[in-house]
Order: sequence, then structure tokens, then C-alpha cells
Amino acid sequence: MNISPDNSGLVARVENLSKSYGSASTSVIALSEISVGIRAGEFTAIMGPSGSGKSTLMHIMAGLDTATSGRVWLREAEITHLDDTALTMIRRRRVGFVFQSFNLVPTLDIEQNILLPFQLDGRAPSTTERGWIDELIGSLGLTERLRHRPHELSGGQQQRVAIARALGSRPELVFADEPTGNLDSRTGREVLSLLAAASTTYGQSIAMVTHDPIAASYADRIIFLADGQIVDDRGRSSAAEISQLMLEMESAS
Repeated sequence: MNISPDNSGLVARVENLSKSYGSASTSVIALSEISVGIRAGEFTAIMGPSGSGKSTLMHIMAGLDTATSGRVWLREAEITHLDDTALTMIRRRRVGFVFQSFNLVPTLDIEQNILLPFQLDGRAPSTTERGWIDELIGSLGLTERLRHRPHELSGGQQQRVAIARALGSRPELVFADEPTGNLDSRTGREVLSLLAAASTTYGQSIAMVTHDPIAASYADRIIFLADGQIVDDRGRSSAAEISQLMLEMESAS
């Protein structure tokens, strides 16, 4: 897939991106000559069979991993060769993360974990931001848990905290790696609805890696990877349509 010459509507993009691991004799190619962008204000799902390169693509786009070759941008800033200090600053100001491992700070209570991005940025939430944070806390059922520590919460509750933290400062772009993987179906639907609302109502761009067709059906756009390459890029689709395409992809691999 080629990137349009007009990149003004993209919050993240890669051009001719390749990533391999290991030495020349035992090299494993995770991504091969990919060019794709994440559009502003859209909820994008990245799907593919296990080992297709979807998490690698997300990590490189987010500046958490480096490319073997090719170029990477967050908005107008090329991050391909930035050092860790510069990357950290860009991520802190522009990007939110939700990972399966939660990455909560065990010594902080739940409210402090949610507000951590503001503390790292050296500021307090504005009145509008505080209102959005309170809405997230209520929607995610965390109101009675704000003084608890992460170890006092279930895995599902910890994931809700991670999502509130990622969305709370309204970063322009949120990367979510299997955000509903540790949640029951009802809470998972609530989380997906929140991600969709963050995109639709607040203009945040969401890039979600998932293997779940139901989760992907909440997205505006679905990018399918197989063997390190993009094999399909389509608009909103039903869970049944996505399941069928995934089955076809796995049968062909």
C-alpha cells in the first residue's frame, strides 16, 4: 500500500519499513517494505495471524522499537533515528499506550497512576481534562478504587486503570495492544465503546492491535497483515466479515 503524497491527515506513518531480527544466517523478517499511515481522528484496528508483524508495526510506529530500514514519522516529526531522550519527550506529549501487561506503578494508588502522564509532563489537568478523567473513572467503574494500589485490583480492573491513564490526557494518538484481552465480555465492550468515543467525540486517533473480530468491528478502518506485509485495508466491517477474512488468511498461510 502506498502513502498518499498528502500526509497532512496522518498522525503516524511508515515508509518502506522493514524489520528483521537475528543475524544474517538466522534472520527472521517481521516486516517487509511496508508503507502505511494512521489517519487523524480514526479508530484503526491492526489485525493478522500470530507472527504476522502487527505488534512489531505498532511498536515501531510508537517509537518503542527501531526499524531495520525505512522511515517513521509521528505527525511531521521523523523519529527514525531519534535518541531515547528525544523519543521519550515526543511520546510523552503526543502518545498514549495500553498494553496487556498494564505497566502500572505499584507504589502509586489508582488515581495517581491515572494522573501519571500529567505529573511526568510537569502540570496539573485542566478543568476540561479533569472532567474527562472523571468521566473515564466513572465509566470504567473505578470510582470506589481510587485509593487502592494496583495489586489490590483484579487483572481486568488494572486494565481499566491503564486505559483511563492512556486516554486521560487526551493524547493525539493512542496505541492499544490487545486492550480487551484480559477483560470479561461486558467490560471489553465498555472499553471498546470508550475507545470509539475518544475517536468520534474527542478526535483522538486510536491504533489497536487485536486478534478479536468483535473488537475490530468497533474500528473505522481495519489493516490486515500476513507474513510481514499488508494484505488488506478496509473500512468498518462486521465481526462475521472479519472472521471470514481471517480464516481465509490463515488457510492461505
